[in-house]
Amino acid sequence: MKDKIINILENSHEAKDAMAINDMLGLKSVDDYRNLVDLLEELTDKYVIYKTKKGKYILLKNCPNLKLGKLTVNKKGYGFVILEKEDDLYIASDNMNGAIHDDYVLAEIIRNGVKKEGRILKILKREINDLVGEIIFSDNKMQVDLDDDKKNIDLVLRKESLKNCVPGHKVVVRLVKELGAKKYLADVIKVLGHKDDPGVDILSIAYKYGIETEFSKEVNAELDSVPIDVDNNDLVGRLDLTCEEIFTIDGSHTKDIDDAISLWMDGDNYVLGVHIADVSHYVKDNTALGDTAMMRGTSCYLADTVIPMIPHKLSNGICSLNEGVIRLTMSCIMTIDRRGKVVKYDIKPSYIKSCKKMTYEAVNDILMRNVVALDYEKYANTLLKMNELAHILRKEKESRGYIDFDLDEAEVVQDEDGRAIDIVKREREDGEKLIEDFMIAANETVASHIYNMDLPFIYRVHGTPNNEKIDDFVNLVKLLGYELQTKVTDLTPITMQKLLNELADKDEFKILSSMLLRSMKKAEYSKDNIGHFGLGSRAYTHFTSPIRRFPDLTVHRLLKKYLVEKDLSMSTISYYDSALVNIAEHSSEKEVGSVNAERDVLDMKMAEYMESHIGEIYEGVISTVTNFGFFVELPNMVEGLVHVNSLKGDFYNYIPEKLALIGNNSKKQYRIGDKLKVRVIAASKETAMIDFEIVKDDIENGSKK
Repeated sequence: MKDKIINILENSHEAKDAMAINDMLGLKSVDDYRNLVDLLEELTDKYVIYKTKKGKYILLKNCPNLKLGKLTVNKKGYGFVILEKEDDLYIASDNMNGAIHDDYVLAEIIRNGVKKEGRILKILKREINDLVGEIIFSDNKMQVDLDDDKKNIDLVLRKESLKNCVPGHKVVVRLVKELGAKKYLADVIKVLGHKDDPGVDILSIAYKYGIETEFSKEVNAELDSVPIDVDNNDLVGRLDLTCEEIFTIDGSHTKDIDDAISLWMDGDNYVLGVHIADVSHYVKDNTALGDTAMMRGTSCYLADTVIPMIPHKLSNGICSLNEGVIRLTMSCIMTIDRRGKVVKYDIKPSYIKSCKKMTYEAVNDILMRNVVALDYEKYANTLLKMNELAHILRKEKESRGYIDFDLDEAEVVQDEDGRAIDIVKREREDGEKLIEDFMIAANETVASHIYNMDLPFIYRVHGTPNNEKIDDFVNLVKLLGYELQTKVTDLTPITMQKLLNELADKDEFKILSSMLLRSMKKAEYSKDNIGHFGLGSRAYTHFTSPIRRFPDLTVHRLLKKYLVEKDLSMSTISYYDSALVNIAEHSSEKEVGSVNAERDVLDMKMAEYMESHIGEIYEGVISTVTNFGFFVELPNMVEGLVHVNSLKGDFYNYIPEKLALIGNNSKKQYRIGDKLKVRVIAASKETAMIDFEIVKDDIENGSKK
């Protein structure tokens, strides 16, 4: 019946009332009519159709001026409705209609143009998770000042929940019930600690994004049955690789090691083994451990704090591929020719004994500087051969359009009290690239194998960029005075690669490559394989990190179901056909939350670091220009705002078509890519904001373009 209703409305661009739809369907009885009304309301609740104020129904997709999406609100009160396949819809503060940050809303376009503007018609879903804030004393009572100032709501705290609270405590608050528009009764459900206690700052951000830091009693109870060592019975039916030269390469502080590698030659061909911890053997479906891994979705790495997806007894213990101990694995063993093509492969359960826990630092010394530590001497030739293969694989990827933005990443160095004492660039040399290339090869091989079997699977997908956004980027480059030869009429990975190559020698390359990356769609998880644009890959998945990513754990379960148990029954296929949709969607959401938490922690720690550097002068580059000033990025990737009000001696206007602030009288311009000296005038860990001012020499000698 639902399909018939949709088909009828599909061909009508005018709203119909229930009786008209009843007649078009040819329904005769009162019961049929009542059932129709129920179905219309159900389809309305699912946002398939829209019910007008006059009680008529129309397919939502037939209403070009109506848009569904999540609302994100700026600190200044305005916001955007995030739309999937088109530019986001701007919402002015007086058009919010009671909506708040993260509401799922129905909006109406009220102005089309370069920037679409709309208004909120209806709040469809409000999902407010537990909130984090600081206990303050105001108006003779304790209140909570929420960390997320985008959540524009009033809280009435129940007194009994405040008995262990004092001003300065960071707390988690749970809403009990709605008292009115944007007003809620709430309880303090957890005290994280005082805001000045070590680690509380990071915990506050974790809880803000719904990232649980503790495991339940049920999970801890199940841990009692998890062994410390591999049981010999579990080795039956697995490929024995304990005599092979297999080792791991990770950061020096890594404790959750989920990938190991091996290499030998077969004539002119390379035989690459990628051996991944078999977490699925210990974390089963429909258990507390399995449910928690699904709920968490991913491990979170917040500065030097790791919030694991699975407990440390597993992630650092029985599942970690530690040196000198037998561990259960899933191996993808690929024969690769001199062109970088996988000509043969095998995917099967195995067990290994890692010969050595290597570090990137020591491996890079061998590969980049020909410096070999004594305990690495016996592996040096293998590492050099691996690097040879890695370069072949990378060249093959580049030939099909692999896009390497090679963006710098910042790393926070903290003291024993958890205070930021330095911000450094994370190094990425041949050792890191080697592991990346090998993992990509394994992920593609696994994805292609199941895709060719035409079975339900979970893919890592990356869609083709939006043409308008790439056109905007090209226009921006032209505003900076550069003429691009690459034509962007046909967007392919090769096109994007050529764009980057054209920009490689420009002073603003790092900024421009970052902006180009932001112009592209985000990678996500999906049951439907649309390929991975950024990798130039027809089929890609995440198979190589099941300790820290739930999609990888799911992939392992599917591989066992299909390849080991040989279960290709209709019931199994039907189950995964449905279940993988939710798993992919949930995993993508948890990944976004984790990335946002990592970003917030980094911003907060950068501000904390700069608090002790107020008054110091640095040289930086303008990375963003806005109507209220411009942001300057320092060599250590710390970014701060030069507010327009701090530009003395002239009145500066923001000229969007030139991406510049231009002085009325002096005609001085401040544009993306300009180098200048700045002084730190303010930094606040609380707000995660850093303020700069231009030092006198640069004010007097500002660029004229």
